[in-house]
Amino acid sequence: MGEFIKLITAVVNDVHDVLIEVFETLGYSLNDKELHFWIIGIIGIVGFFFVQLLFRILSKWSITAISFIYTFTVLLVIVFAIEIQQKITGRGNMEFDDAIIGLKGFLAFFSIFLLIKFTAILIIKLYRKMFKEDEKDDEVEYKSTS
Repeated sequence: MGEFIKLITAVVNDVHDVLIEVFETLGYSLNDKELHFWIIGIIGIVGFFFVQLLFRILSKWSITAISFIYTFTVLLVIVFAIEIQQKITGRGNMEFDDAIIGLKGFLAFFSIFLLIKFTAILIIKLYRKMFKEDEKDDEVEYKSTS
């Protein structure tokens, strides 16, 4: 896990240096805060448009899918924050596998939730279908006796 964070840090630092050079080449002298303003702002708005489109599509199909994506994203932040906190405080071991196992736990419980949800939906649909067939049988009996 420590190596993974070091790799990400190295990549971010390299991209940071390249962006500083690109902006200087274009004639813009940006300090670190201005660079963060522009880069994070642009990444954020592009991400927003992508998420907006994705969630609009998913909302027509299932709010559960949106809830899953949101929850999974929050959990990603939480599990990595826990691992980083363990590294900083020395309480526990900072391991990538711990984060993965935690996320697998969520996926297992979410799978159980989906199984229960789809079973309930199936039972309700079968009940409604049987109930409507009973009504049709009653209508046929009523018409044949009149």
